[in-house]
Amino acid sequence: MAASPVPEGLPAPPVALSTASVYPEPAPAAFELAAGLGYDGVELMVWSDPVSQDIRAVRRLSDRYGVPVLAVHAPCLAVTQRVWDADPIGRIRRSVDAAARLDARTVVLHPPFRWQRRYAARFADEVARAGERTGVRLAVENMFPVTRAGLRTVPYSPGFDPTEAGHDYYTLDLSHTAASGADALVMLERMGAGLIHLHLTDGSGAPRDEHLVPGRGSQPCAEVCERLAGNGFGAAGGTVVVEVSTRRCRTRHDRAALLAGALLFARLHLQPTATPEDRPAPRIGVPADGAPASPAPSP
Repeated sequence: MAASPVPEGLPAPPVALSTASVYPEPAPAAFELAAGLGYDGVELMVWSDPVSQDIRAVRRLSDRYGVPVLAVHAPCLAVTQRVWDADPIGRIRRSVDAAARLDARTVVLHPPFRWQRRYAARFADEVARAGERTGVRLAVENMFPVTRAGLRTVPYSPGFDPTEAGHDYYTLDLSHTAASGADALVMLERMGAGLIHLHLTDGSGAPRDEHLVPGRGSQPCAEVCERLAGNGFGAAGGTVVVEVSTRRCRTRHDRAALLAGALLFARLHLQPTATPEDRPAPRIGVPADGAPASPAPSP
């Protein structure tokens, strides 16, 4: 039995595909797959892919496939420190400008690294002000400690949990809660009405960023979706983004199967009136041997 329709006045949030989810294929593949599988849009990950850095090229892809860009992920990975601008404040501002040009409402960004002391001192103020003139919301993402040679360190300032610093808007990433050992439902509650963006993914609880297909790890992906479906997340402009690793997929068909399964999972559990009896098993459409590995670089 299919899940009941969303009640009038309580719309389901859109489900977008992160362009990072098709790595090692470039951004055009994400638009093509999003259109073919029925995603509502994409989240543009700005990184080493030249197309992702060219906003005019991204606009052409969006128009060609009829797939809007719903969010822009700023280039704040360790490997993208020179993308667009060597100054991290400049990268934030350029990300906001890109989102405005693409009619996207949200910019996703990570907390500063600890070695970026000057940037860390300015980060909160810049995030609070950066979107004022454009109406773009800057949603700071939860991260995770790094474990090397048995040593656990936190490379972010002031930490991997952005609610400790306090921001207006947040992104909740469920692979990152798994890697950090954080309780995803507790973090969801702490983010409160500021939670406007969900990276729907999964993790086993290992101390690494896995970005598994939802339902293939230990995180409460279904419950997170159901809580957001029932609390007005969609009506407030929230977006759910499938951000999974398909790096091990050998063919486009294998990649499409994983992404179709993730989309089905999202659609099922974002129905506010769905009951346990209404829900098929969450692994429908996901190949038994298709558990993906962490992408490089990690989203």
